[in-house]
Amino acid sequence: MTTWAADRWTLVAVATAIVGLVAVLGGLATEVGAWYESLRFPSWRPPNWIFAPAWTLIFLLTATSGVLAFEQAPDDRARALLLALFLVNAVLNVAWSPLFFKLRRPDWALVELVFLWLSIAALIVAVGAISTVAGALLAPYLAWVSFAGFLNWKMVQLNKPFATHWPRAGRGTGGAA
Repeated sequence: MTTWAADRWTLVAVATAIVGLVAVLGGLATEVGAWYESLRFPSWRPPNWIFAPAWTLIFLLTATSGVLAFEQAPDDRARALLLALFLVNAVLNVAWSPLFFKLRRPDWALVELVFLWLSIAALIVAVGAISTVAGALLAPYLAWVSFAGFLNWKMVQLNKPFATHWPRAGRGTGGAA
């Protein structure tokens, strides 16, 4: 019988590569350009520069959480569940950016974000059952996505309706909250 247990450095390398891939794919799909800047934002929107360091920290915490949980998992079945949950989360994390920025559909991105949020909550429960510390490391991820979800929702409210190539004409950049 084989086991999925691995030495710490292998786990760190794999976790780093996975979160790096998620970050790169999400980043490639993120276009903060004229269309994005033409949207109306709530007055409390953070500056654009804050998103990169926030996501970097979240990805580092997520990778650390994954390594700790994988190391402490009681058996291969638990490790398989962890891998499945992290994989679903990675796919949902990457999917948000193209919906929002490439397709220009913040409304669709908001719906997708609900599933992303649920995947983080599932990760916290599963990982937390193995390691309280590893579960707690995912709390900032859930908090950030909750904040991002509220921001996304406000942007939908301020800018609807959306269509795939909206806006055809320029739109004001009002900062109403």
